[in-house]
Amino acid sequence: VKRGSIRLVIADWNMPEMTGPELCQEIRIGGLSAYVYVIILTSRDEHVDRIHALGQGADDFLSKPFDPDELLLRVNVAARILSLETRHAATFALAKLAESRDPETGQHLERIRAYSWILAREHSSVDRRIDSQFIENVYLTSPLHDIGKVGIPDSVLLKPDTLTDREFEIMKAHTTVGARTLDATLQQYPEVVYFRMARDIAVSHHERFDGSGYPEGRKGEEIPLCGRIVGLADVYDALTSKRVYKDVLEHDVAKRMIVEASGSHFDPAVVETFLRAEEEFLGVRHLYDDECVGTL
Repeated sequence: VKRGSIRLVIADWNMPEMTGPELCQEIRIGGLSAYVYVIILTSRDEHVDRIHALGQGADDFLSKPFDPDELLLRVNVAARILSLETRHAATFALAKLAESRDPETGQHLERIRAYSWILAREHSSVDRRIDSQFIENVYLTSPLHDIGKVGIPDSVLLKPDTLTDREFEIMKAHTTVGARTLDATLQQYPEVVYFRMARDIAVSHHERFDGSGYPEGRKGEEIPLCGRIVGLADVYDALTSKRVYKDVLEHDVAKRMIVEASGSHFDPAVVETFLRAEEEFLGVRHLYDDECVGTL
């Protein structure tokens, strides 16, 4: 079966190789390309069992013996929910359009959303502000972090040499251009909450924890949490990817640089989350391997 081709799974709770909740867990940690909707069939009807299965990633339950017509209705509900993922496709296409101006970025957006999703999911264990919706929105909107680069002249954006001070000021404006673009979208569609996160990420992913970043010089908790998460993901990808102006850095070198910048460039708590998730980061690097080196 082609990876990503399965979108709906109907599973029994009790199966020979693993339980239904265990299968849910494997699905949730095993792939990021598309959401898989999971319905569990079970004779269990205890509240604690349902909580356990939901915690492992189940979307719906149906008690046995079940009515085939009811199962069909629940499948139709799943189809409607999965159809909402078209917004993911449209958002990612918009981000890809902006990225297409820079041919050196490879699969940067795919890696950014994977790294950001990993960090948000792992950070939820230490930050109660992060729920499943936050994690999904980070995954959906992190590719829009550099959407403002559509407003940067080619002479600056594609310059292979070091930017002058004036050119760097122009380049930094991509954060505010992106924020203005997404603000305009929010005015038209204020109910689409994930665009608010996209706006926060676009404007804040180059801020630094000590206040030395741009464009506003925010520091600490003044920087939106989503911006702190995507900011670290973006730097890690920049360090471990080849560009016309730099070679690939090994994972351990990038890791050391991030750790050394904890408390200055990066939120120390997010750095700790990165360290807990570094094996998954390496897995993403090799899944979207432009030219990477290094092992744990």
